[in-house]
Amino acid sequence: MMKSNAKLNCKEVSRAVIYARYSNDNQREESIDAQIRATKEYIEKKEWCLVDTYIDRAKSATSAKRPEFQRMIADSQQGKFDMVIVQKLDRFSRNRYDSIFYKQKLKDNHIKLVSVTEKLDNTPESLIFESLNEGFNEYYSANLSREVRKGMKETAMQCKHTGGTPPLGYDVDGQKYYIMNVQESIIVKEIFNKYLEGYGYNYLLDYLKEKGYKTKSGKDFAREPFMIF
Repeated sequence: MMKSNAKLNCKEVSRAVIYARYSNDNQREESIDAQIRATKEYIEKKEWCLVDTYIDRAKSATSAKRPEFQRMIADSQQGKFDMVIVQKLDRFSRNRYDSIFYKQKLKDNHIKLVSVTEKLDNTPESLIFESLNEGFNEYYSANLSREVRKGMKETAMQCKHTGGTPPLGYDVDGQKYYIMNVQESIIVKEIFNKYLEGYGYNYLLDYLKEKGYKTKSGKDFAREPFMIF
């Protein structure tokens, strides 16, 4: 009969942690819930002791600059657990160099990386599968990025908004087309007219502040963004 995970003595069984992550590529908070549920069930089935959970939300696995991921690596150096449980290996990393580097770090710290859905062991066949899997995960991420850029370029070619805050003087309608913001367009016209009259950046910044004009986000105009504008 399986023991309740809460009643397990962590000194007597393997100590496990969960690492879960979702990126911005059409994944949502529900993705985290599914990962946590699958990994918890796996840990309970194995009768291991869950000691911590690390979650990175809206973080890409192509970069290791993930706060919770780095906290997990740091904790592994302090011997706080014996194994890291992920639902899939691509939750750990989609960059094959980072994957190899941080897997080795865990190995050096005597930590085992366990995937719920990918059954890996120490056989030569598992080594080949893991290497191919790392390459495919990086390909998936690179191809997704390429397709996103392609889509943004096509959107721009149709004179549609590609995302983020629209430029000053414009709003975006439901079809992503730019429409003029009448109030903001007055500011834009004054800026260009003053510039054509020969006034410099410092004067323009003071002038806009004196008039009470603000940026799209409601802040005072600053020199560097203003120069780009």
